Amino acid sequence: MKQNYSLRNSIKVFVLLLAAICFASCNVPKDITYFQDSDRLNGMALQTEQQLRLRPEDKINIVVNSSNPMLEKQFTLTTTNSRYILGSSVQPQTNASGSNSNSQMVAYTVDEQGTIDFPILGKISVGGKTRKQVAQYIQDRLIARELVSDPIVTVEYVNMGVNVLGEVSKPGHIDINKDHFTIVDALSYAGDLTINGNRRNVLVTRNVDGENQVYHLDMTNMQSVLNSPAYYLQQNDLVYVSPNNKRKRESNATGNTFNNPSIWISIASLLTTITALIIK
Repeated sequence: MKQNYSLRNSIKVFVLLLAAICFASCNVPKDITYFQDSDRLNGMALQTEQQLRLRPEDKINIVVNSSNPMLEKQFTLTTTNSRYILGSSVQPQTNASGSNSNSQMVAYTVDEQGTIDFPILGKISVGGKTRKQVAQYIQDRLIARELVSDPIVTVEYVNMGVNVLGEVSKPGHIDINKDHFTIVDALSYAGDLTINGNRRNVLVTRNVDGENQVYHLDMTNMQSVLNSPAYYLQQNDLVYVSPNNKRKRESNATGNTFNNPSIWISIASLLTTITALIIK
């Protein structure tokens, strides 16, 4: 009688253990969905949009358009040989006479003093300016010196970007293609976080006046992301998506073995069998 009572208790323990394991395995993770607080943030005031400002070693293209094509050519630098420009080979273009020529626009590189050497105007300061401010400054100078009466100046970024590493689908260098470039833009171009990415710990490192600044973003919390200084990215920022605990455990052979419900079910079954044999 006592043996049957002990056996029944062992079976009850096994059933309870099995139910607990099944409940744990069916539990929905809470750290996967982005912006879980978005519903209560409708109408929230946002921080002022931060535009990119030029720094030393940045590269830009500057194009001056005018009703007089001859004047345009004076302010647009091009190369006519077959060397490589900015990492891509020069492609042959056909000129008006029908003959082939190699032509490629040359980018201006901002020097350590934050200046570029612009045709005819000479050294001009662009460091700390947005591309719109640079375009307006050049346009005003051209008109003031009566060099071009109706200039339209366009400034475009060349090879400016951020680096995205870690648990994303497509890690690597991502070009910045607009003035207001956010962490959401960067992660989207990187193909989104993998299922193993830690959405509560996305790091952004930035050089601020010669000092390294590190920001931690919790992508499940929209309010904290929108208010973070790292929401708007700057050129040369490093975005790193750290792995979640599951991914970390995969670094060793048995890391996730004991997180698999089936292994605990097998262990519980074995212990129940052993207990029944001992009672008998």
